Amino acid sequence: MSVTPGIRQAEKAGISFEIKEYSHDASSASYGEEAAQALGLNSEEVFKTLLAQSNDGKLVVAVVPVSGTLDLKALAKAASCKKMEMADPVKAEKTTGYVVGGISPLGQKKALPTFIDASAQSLDKIHVSAGKRGLEICLAPDDLLSLTRGQWASIGRQN
Repeated sequence: MSVTPGIRQAEKAGISFEIKEYSHDASSASYGEEAAQALGLNSEEVFKTLLAQSNDGKLVVAVVPVSGTLDLKALAKAASCKKMEMADPVKAEKTTGYVVGGISPLGQKKALPTFIDASAQSLDKIHVSAGKRGLEICLAPDDLLSLTRGQWASIGRQN
């Protein structure tokens, strides 16, 4: 198993976490759903890390359950800006240091404002990308909030 910047950040913080690895299928349409299925997890416990860009060009990180979608209007409100759109994948990769489908909210090259869907607060543990396709980190939602210096926000919409 490779140690990613996200795993290093969790180790350095001394928090309790678990790494789960699975064989990534390059033809998979949804990285998050693939992770949930491959690891036998409920899709409400697996969260995807998305990057969005505000109308004034600022990037933010949004962490939402793979069972739903990101509500861009709610994210704009949480980030105190007029409008949000999904960030350009190339810009997302360059800013975070990770590839799309393996972007972790942890250990990013540049610390960005991070918003974690409030639904995570009701869970004991959540799974997010550890920084590589096929690699998940399982940790307490409060630990993720603290490590990302994030904030809770109702930004997820159930499908």
